[in-house]
Amino acid sequence: MGKVTGFKEFERKDEAYKSVKDRVKHYKEFTVPLNDKDMTEQGSRCMDCGIPFCHSGCPLGNLIPDFNHMVHQGEWQKASWILHSTNNFPEFTGRLCPAPCEQACVLGIIEDPVSIENIEKNIVERAFKEGWIKPQPPKTRTGKTIAIVGSGPAGLAAAQQLNRAGHTVTVFERDDAIGGLLRYGIPNFKMEKGVIDRRLVILEAEGIVFKTNVNVGVNYDVEELKTFDAVVLCGGATERRSLPTPGIDADGVVQAMDFLTQQTKVVFGQEIKDQVLATDKNVIVIGGGDTGSDCIGTSNRQGAKSVVNFEIMPKPPGHRSPATPWPYWPLQLKTSSSHKEGVERNWLINTKEFVTDKTGKLTALKTVHVEWEMIPGERPKLIEIAGTEKTWPCDLALLALGFTGPESTIADKLGLDRDVRSNYKASYGKYQTNIPNIFTAGDMRRGQSLIVWAISEGREAARQVDIYLMGKSELATKNADGDLVGL
Repeated sequence: MGKVTGFKEFERKDEAYKSVKDRVKHYKEFTVPLNDKDMTEQGSRCMDCGIPFCHSGCPLGNLIPDFNHMVHQGEWQKASWILHSTNNFPEFTGRLCPAPCEQACVLGIIEDPVSIENIEKNIVERAFKEGWIKPQPPKTRTGKTIAIVGSGPAGLAAAQQLNRAGHTVTVFERDDAIGGLLRYGIPNFKMEKGVIDRRLVILEAEGIVFKTNVNVGVNYDVEELKTFDAVVLCGGATERRSLPTPGIDADGVVQAMDFLTQQTKVVFGQEIKDQVLATDKNVIVIGGGDTGSDCIGTSNRQGAKSVVNFEIMPKPPGHRSPATPWPYWPLQLKTSSSHKEGVERNWLINTKEFVTDKTGKLTALKTVHVEWEMIPGERPKLIEIAGTEKTWPCDLALLALGFTGPESTIADKLGLDRDVRSNYKASYGKYQTNIPNIFTAGDMRRGQSLIVWAISEGREAARQVDIYLMGKSELATKNADGDLVGL
């Protein structure tokens, strides 16, 4: 695949970023694309490695060597067809996926891996530019109706697949616009929302019906779902994790997703009453994941006085750890573009108290350094280190601690089983709940996870729904055994 000696001739090249000074002035994407020659060379780096472990790293089973080879050959339209055969929305994953495929790349054992994610993004961007991505409405309809609850990547993938199978699909979204966390949870500087909107034009032209401001179980009776032949629940894991810490209710302690959602809506021109702003404030972001990184980037754009990040876990190594050898996802330090815009990062820090003034307004955080005691066969134990207490000035504390699972409303009202982690219970590969015509996929089923996993589960659930309704299915997906079926 690619050029036989390409990996010897060409070094990895990634998109450049516009300067920090310029990009923190706005909320637009700030990457600088590679030129056509460089992109062709990047596709040429893909080795004829015999066993492409990138397939095992990708939850979608993307045919990575195949589309890399087409890029090497300059056959971009063929590359787009190959890419879309396994991935409904490469414009999302090409921007937001942590690229487990690259960590499994065989070339990555000895050199920098193939820049798979960036190649994917360039393929789909060219496809939109050239007009190759067109609606594909089904030639006939089955007469079956399906409700999709939730319009994040799992819901959208399930909707498109089921619609192409000929079923009539309606997507319900409780917010005022389609996209789920893609819309309001991901800052515009990571993905501008026109990227979602142009895909929605395609989906609507294919015949999918979208209904916003419909909160199933709240302003839409769950009994109405019984009018559909099948239901796919893709509402995500939206219960936010908090801290059992004194002062947690202080004015100035804010959930990260509220902070990010407000700013995104302001970018859209909406008026937000009493918007939470980081402007001229000492900001502390608690949580070292992607959401914490998004809070850092947003705080800097709002003009924070200082930005500090706390993580309770140890600092990861700068290189792949022996504990996570190739081709596994590595335990490794990640430095995002937002981190490079300005932040003081701290590891092994535990927040002990949110300090307030007499009016209940946040003024500081009290912390202590910790260490983890690892005993074989037992859960890791958190140990506080005496004498390491510290008080940090803080006007705004953002809780970026992830999610504990999906909300219970729909499950309770429909009588659905839940697993020990509170997720909606449905076995992987089947996606069917204890009520036969109700399926679930994405974070609502598996817990908080990646966009690429959500798309994968949406596709796989769609195939299972199609089999349930029709007795068979020609929808393509990667099954529970990791094999591609239906291609």
